[in-house]
Amino acid sequence: MQACPNCQSERFIKAGIIKSRQRYKCKSCGYFFTVGKLGKQIDNYYVNKALQLYLEGLTYREIERILGVSHVSVMNWVRKYNIKRPYNSEYHPTYKILNQNELQEYFQKSENIKGAGVLVTELGDKFMLIKWERFRE
Repeated sequence: MQACPNCQSERFIKAGIIKSRQRYKCKSCGYFFTVGKLGKQIDNYYVNKALQLYLEGLTYREIERILGVSHVSVMNWVRKYNIKRPYNSEYHPTYKILNQNELQEYFQKSENIKGAGVLVTELGDKFMLIKWERFRE
């Protein structure tokens, strides 16, 4: 810690302990502050997967259920990286989480892959299958 986060002054004193962290008081502006707080760091793998899933048409809540990452975090990443989802109203994605054996069985049935685009992405020890289907009216 080099300076007060409020006024950048280097004149501060210790002012107690809050939640096991040292608290300081700036002598110049009277601002109380603590240091040493590290935010929860999420692995870039999950950020990339979340953005991929968003681009594939999944909602924030669906991504939250799949990856176990807060939908608010996903929303913030979409905003931070300025991700724009392509708009196409004729198709909608459906997804399934499958293990390796289930994935093999899925692709052995020809009716599962006719008339739709399919994307398979690794999701830890499982696989996510995203399929685009035309809206049925």
